[in-house]
Amino acid sequence: MHANKILNIASSDFRLQHTLSQELGISIILSQILANRGISGPEEAEKFLNAGLKDLLDPYSFADMSRAVELVKKAAKASEPVMIFGDYDVDGVTSVALLKTALLKLGIKAAHHIPHRIKEGYGLNKDILQIARNKNIKLLITVDCGTNSHEEIKELRKRNIEVIITDHHEPSRDNKTSASALINPKVEGCGYKYRDLAGVGVAFKFVQAITGEKLFDELDLVSLGTIADVVPLRRENRIIAKEGLPRITRTKRVGLAALIESSGIKDKKITPTFVSFILGPRLNASGRMSDADLSLRLLLTEDEAEARSIAKEIEAHNRQRQKIEERIMNEAENLINSEVNFKEHKVIVIAKEDWHQGVIGIVASKLADRFYRPTILISLTEDLCKGSGRSIKNFHLFQALSDCKDYLENFGGHQHAAGLVIARDNIAEFKKTINRLAEERLMLEDLLPSLQIDIELPLSDLDEKMIAELERLEPFGEGNPEPLFYSRALKLRGEPQILGRGTLKFWVTDGKATYQAIGFGMSNLKDSLTGADSFDLIYTPRMDDWNGEASAILEITDIFFK
Repeated sequence: MHANKILNIASSDFRLQHTLSQELGISIILSQILANRGISGPEEAEKFLNAGLKDLLDPYSFADMSRAVELVKKAAKASEPVMIFGDYDVDGVTSVALLKTALLKLGIKAAHHIPHRIKEGYGLNKDILQIARNKNIKLLITVDCGTNSHEEIKELRKRNIEVIITDHHEPSRDNKTSASALINPKVEGCGYKYRDLAGVGVAFKFVQAITGEKLFDELDLVSLGTIADVVPLRRENRIIAKEGLPRITRTKRVGLAALIESSGIKDKKITPTFVSFILGPRLNASGRMSDADLSLRLLLTEDEAEARSIAKEIEAHNRQRQKIEERIMNEAENLINSEVNFKEHKVIVIAKEDWHQGVIGIVASKLADRFYRPTILISLTEDLCKGSGRSIKNFHLFQALSDCKDYLENFGGHQHAAGLVIARDNIAEFKKTINRLAEERLMLEDLLPSLQIDIELPLSDLDEKMIAELERLEPFGEGNPEPLFYSRALKLRGEPQILGRGTLKFWVTDGKATYQAIGFGMSNLKDSLTGADSFDLIYTPRMDDWNGEASAILEITDIFFK
């Protein structure tokens, strides 16, 4: 443990290092990083490094897929309209865009409904029956939602409306659906051998089955929703991201191209970072501030002038979201300072009037990162209040909410992110109960952030060929983080520079090798660095092609001074 962080340095597996290096012709360092990712042999390592479109699984391995396709074909034959019901986040909007485009190409009249985040909330609601009946719908298909909407599905089925659920959310313990077909890799007995698809990944499988085509050109949408939903980039998700990111870079969708341009990243290679921190938040902003239909229109439009106009409107929503987020963050920090006792509260639960329900999830995520505790923010209203939570590594938030369900009107989500609806009078007891559960389930060390170090090595063991080889691990993201290296007893060479936005740049040496290092937001460490006899670095080595010349640079995660 160091500086309030736990450093977990991976144990070296020398036998596996040697085997992978010999069999695949890769460096010992890359071999060890693969071992750290849970890879146990050459065949698995080869699949990780070289997996491609040929390795995507058969959509018909979902147990209910044939039945779902049959229902779509029946609706097409009868010329009956179909309704797509989606979610208001990037995963949901890309899912709706993907499925609607496919159905329209098949000549099916495809209506859609994306609920308003604040007025309707997540998932199927009590109004869906009337909405479907008004449009004479006989088949309703959900994307990125619906698994736990038992009562709503039951009512639809009573009125002879077929319901196909395509989703990826965790099923409740009493999951007894009335759906005509349920396609969700997390549902027991689904038959699918990979459970971590995003909602748009499930929709992609469904569309492949409906059309009988591979549809690889649609992977720009699929990778966009997959990366934005922060699912693990392993196995199929890794292939989707790996193959989809270049397709985003050269996308033919005029709306997506307009958003890339308005975001200031035109002509750049699109990376998971660009999706997670630039494109994703903008596409989410319309659903947070107004109506997610705006983002859907952007993804569906074929008119360049309309695309530019919508992208401009989305930029305005994003700026508004940032202002509201800053205000809520300040108010939440004040409440934490006055109400939360960290000796007693392992889960932060705070509530306030006038917190925008579309933004509290972002703030909860930032607070969970800052304080390293599960964090739930609740927007107070007169009666039923809506909350959003984010968790930490060893606390299963969805499970905890399941165990607190007596206090909740509704809830849903994943291990690390969830939403809830709660009566105002139940908040105090809910807070006590979830903290009691956390007391039972979390150890003290679980409340300290940890750094997973891939390898400790002398700086002089690095070389540019090995650093360039690390690019074979891309794309990086959830479940496949950028590799972290640890080098000890280093010394400063020359005077550190402070660049824009608090960036610290300097040269570092171990006496044998010298490399440039950069620390974003670390300018406050300049004096400590200058005054230190030596220091340890945790960093990611990468090749930097600034001004067209490739050279090695160390991107710093942390500095430990002696």
